[in-house]
Amino acid sequence: MIKAIAIDDEPLALELIQEFCSQTNIISLEKTFTKVSELQKYIQNIPIDLLFLDIQMPMLSGVELYKSLQQNVMVIFTTAHSQYAIDGFDLNAVDYLLKPFSYERFLTAVNKANELYDYKINKINSEIQYLHVRSDYSLHKIPTADILFIESFADYIDIHITDSKKITTRMTLKTVMEKLPKNDFMRVHRSFVIPLKRIEKIGRKTIYLSQREIPIGVNYEKEFFTRFNTQ
Repeated sequence: MIKAIAIDDEPLALELIQEFCSQTNIISLEKTFTKVSELQKYIQNIPIDLLFLDIQMPMLSGVELYKSLQQNVMVIFTTAHSQYAIDGFDLNAVDYLLKPFSYERFLTAVNKANELYDYKINKINSEIQYLHVRSDYSLHKIPTADILFIESFADYIDIHITDSKKITTRMTLKTVMEKLPKNDFMRVHRSFVIPLKRIEKIGRKTIYLSQREIPIGVNYEKEFFTRFNTQ
């Protein structure tokens, strides 16, 4: 389901959005806000997919608030004044709801958000899921999810994958890192690249994964622990 939050300086407007969301099987309304400062604090720490945002609010307009957000989130603007619709669509809003709006009109907007959400998810899932390498006169298509770790030997690397297999190919770790999803893999030593999700435990200078001990290089130690502690 799409995780959503809503902000409006009118509590009754929030109650209506909450009621409409409860009638769909698309939206999970996580929280509602009447104060901009509370929403800003919340959204800094918790990822969401969709924001129902009133354009006219005291102190800071909905348009200004949306522009200030660091998180890339879909937005459906709500307002009682139709002249603000252009401002909303200039920001690539999913839709614009003119108060008072019916459940049918609300559902139209939510369905648009759902279509965009599905498109984004499918796009993410289609990106870099395989590593293509040549070995033994063949082209191998390796699912990145199956990689246990990668070890280098001069100009060659061993790609260790599940089922106790490994594929040797002529390539450097620098080159293979350019082909792998950056959020999932990390170089931790001049001779090793690992998938972060497979880490089982960490010693002072050692990473334990897949029944192997991988050393942490001095030049990679600071970056590794910084990144690992934010996972």
